[in-house]
Amino acid sequence: MNDINDPTLFDYTSRQLRNLCDEAGFPSSDSAPVDMLRELLGPGGDRRLSEGPLWPSDVADDATPVEFSVALDDTGENAVRILGEVIAEQPGMAANMAAARRFLDSTAERLGIPTERFDAVQDLFLPEDPQGKFSFWYSLIFRPNATPKLKVYFNPDVRGEHRGRELVAEGFRRLGMEDAYDAASEHSVQRGEKDRFTFFAVDLDDSPTSRVKLYISHYSATAEEAVRASQAVDGLDAESIRDFCRVLGGDTVTFGGRPLVSSYSFVEADPKRPGNYSLYLPIRDYVAHDAEARERVRAFLGARGTDPAGLDRAIAAVTDRPLDEGRGLLAHVSLRLGQFGTGTTIYLSSEGYEVLPPRVDASAASAAVGA
Repeated sequence: MNDINDPTLFDYTSRQLRNLCDEAGFPSSDSAPVDMLRELLGPGGDRRLSEGPLWPSDVADDATPVEFSVALDDTGENAVRILGEVIAEQPGMAANMAAARRFLDSTAERLGIPTERFDAVQDLFLPEDPQGKFSFWYSLIFRPNATPKLKVYFNPDVRGEHRGRELVAEGFRRLGMEDAYDAASEHSVQRGEKDRFTFFAVDLDDSPTSRVKLYISHYSATAEEAVRASQAVDGLDAESIRDFCRVLGGDTVTFGGRPLVSSYSFVEADPKRPGNYSLYLPIRDYVAHDAEARERVRAFLGARGTDPAGLDRAIAAVTDRPLDEGRGLLAHVSLRLGQFGTGTTIYLSSEGYEVLPPRVDASAASAAVGA
């Protein structure tokens, strides 16, 4: 029996997903996003929210194993995406990894998804005794009137932090991109342990723009570190990156909370140099509450010529709470630049288990970070 005051995790998140798809212009007959969400959540999706999470997933701050995002392309096209972790019925690192592999097998068979890239690197990133906070996650990518796409995020630290760079370099080599490691690390890994590989990701499709992506976290970085990282991609406008950090970061000079994250996209047609660069800013660490985050994101979108109404529709799709009563609904914002498409992506927490309280002394914290 459904309890509207204490829904299951699936009931709660599927309502948010349906709303996001409706706002993005999906036909009402398209059940694929919700069907895939149900399979992704597995047994944990049937738990009441009051029971708490089945496993403390690192996907979201409140341990919810899914996070939504809306990609606002500069072309005017939109995509709805889910970042998710598959949780086993009896969860644990190895059990979750096995459950995630079963999800891939069933999804690939049903949708005809090619798994050659996954197969080429799985023994690198999926050891019997995985370490770290996760083994691998999925991104489910939905566009109106299109077949869903799948991306896999592997954990470079899954064999221990000391082996991350080794795994990334070998992963690129196995995928026929021997020069990609040096091309990415030349501009982005300059500060020792302050620059760390976060994800090694592969698109599971056979289109000409199917990507292999590397994500690097920049701890205690400034906008200029991000500008330097972006120089791995030819022809990018450094001022757009500075504006992104300035508008979304407010008075922040050094991002001393959650780190800025760079990502590079490589394709088989040009495996030696990345064709796209993205910068991710964890805005929830640099605002007092979500109302402030919304105003900053609206300002940035408006300056780029993107209709800010898309942001407000996405927010309304997932929550009706007053934005000044919590922090973290708007989790990250990313700027995508390069030859494979440009735009802004808004990352939205489901807040299934918890709403983080506003930051009480955000102005003082911001001043300290900027000092």
